[in-house]
Parts: sequence; structure tokens; C-alpha cells
Amino acid sequence: MKQTTKGTSDSTATEPKETSARSPSKKSPAKTPAKKSSAKASSAKSAKKPAATRSKAAGSKASKDTVAKSASTKSASAKTAGSKDTASKSAPKAKSRAKSKAKPETAFQELEQVVYPLQGVGQIKRIFKKKFNDKDTLYYELYLEVSDMTVYVPVDRAEELGIRAIVPKKEATSALSLIAEEFEPVPADWKMRYQMNLDLLKQGTIHDIATVVRALYHRSRVKELPILERKLFDSALKLLVDEVSFSLNKGKSDVEELVFARLETEPKKATKKAAAEE
Repeated sequence: MKQTTKGTSDSTATEPKETSARSPSKKSPAKTPAKKSSAKASSAKSAKKPAATRSKAAGSKASKDTVAKSASTKSASAKTAGSKDTASKSAPKAKSRAKSKAKPETAFQELEQVVYPLQGVGQIKRIFKKKFNDKDTLYYELYLEVSDMTVYVPVDRAEELGIRAIVPKKEATSALSLIAEEFEPVPADWKMRYQMNLDLLKQGTIHDIATVVRALYHRSRVKELPILERKLFDSALKLLVDEVSFSLNKGKSDVEELVFARLETEPKKATKKAAAEE
């Protein structure tokens, strides 16, 4: 019995030694995971560093991109400002060119019908510039249908020469009425009479023309007119018929018949006065 207890005690005594000898070998595996974890942490730190550096590089690139974009926007704004300046500078030039190309303001326009004293009604074919005495002078190109003639009239002298627009219908009707009215006796001297009527035609109003037609017509009924006065009468009659036909929009033959009809309705009293004066 005692032997068995000793064996057991020996066995029990030896067992702790074995466990103590084995315990270090068991603890060593527990320490290795810590080393691995530290290695992992270091690797993680090393992995974080490149990420940080990458993020910094990306940030620097982004900042560079923003700087480049701002520079490009500044250059674009500078270009637009420059284009605006050039456009604003070129705008006055374009306006000046347009003004130079634009037609000058004149009293009459192209294709307008006008009256040229002692010449008749004509049409302005064109308005152009021509050098005269080394100066650019503006001209009317006027075609006169009555004489089938083209004349060139300086624009700045048109009013001085008596060129005017065709009268309205009311004034044309008034001139026709004037023909049928009584008139003052004309001078007996044909030269004086001729000069007086010529001055009236030069004035060029439609009433002056009607006055000449009336005076020479009634004089011709008293006595035959000299050649110069006869030509003057024919010229005045053409001027009157021409302008009235354009104003009333009637044919020239119809207007001429109307004029002679009014002349023949002249009171005989006025004709007697003219004869007595002769």
C-alpha cells in the first residue's frame, strides 16, 4: 500500500515538471502572432504613407489644374476683352464706311420727275459724283423727254437754276383756271413783250407759264406773232401741257385740248382791250 502511494506521489511530482518544461513551448506560439500583428501594422503604416503621398500628389495636381483653369479663364477673358476692344474700334470704321457708301441726302431722288425751267419735265436717272476743278461735285443726270436730251445739273445749283418738283393736282387745276380769266393788256412793242414773257418762263412757276400762254394766245388772235414769240408760245404751251399731264395723270393730247378749250372761253371784253391797246 505504501508503495503505491509513493508511486503515485512520484508520478504526481514529476508531472508538474513536465508541464513546466512544456509551458515555454506553449507560450512561444502565443508570442508570434503579436509579431505578425506588429508586422501587419507596420505594413499598414507603410501602405498608408503611399496613400497619403498619393493624396498629396493628387491635391497638388488638383491645385495645379485649378491654377491652370483660372489662368485659362483669365486668358479667355482677356481675349474676349481684346475682341470687344477691337470690335468697338472697328465699329466706328464700319459706320464710317457705311456712311461713305450711303447715298448723300439731296432735294430730289433718283427716278423722280422734276421741272426744269425753259426745258420741261424731266426724270432724274441717277445721282453721281464727278470731278470738276479737282473737286468731287455731285450731279443730277436729268433726262428731258420733250427734247430727248440729257443734261447734268450740279446738285448745289439746282435750286438756283429753278429746278423744282411737279405741282400737286390742286395747283395744276388752278393754273388751268387762270387761263380762262381776264388778263391785262400786253405791250405793243413785241421786243418788250418777248423779254417780259421770257422772264416769266425763267421764273418757272406753273402760274407764270400759264400767264405767258394766255397772253401770247390772245395776242396771236389779234395779230400774227413774230417768229421768236411764236417759238416762245410753243415752248410755254409744251411746258404747261407737260407738267399738267404729269400732275393730273392725264394724256398730253387730252390736256392740250383742255388748255385750248379754256383759252377759247376767254371773255371777249379782254380781247377787245388787247386790240384797243394795239
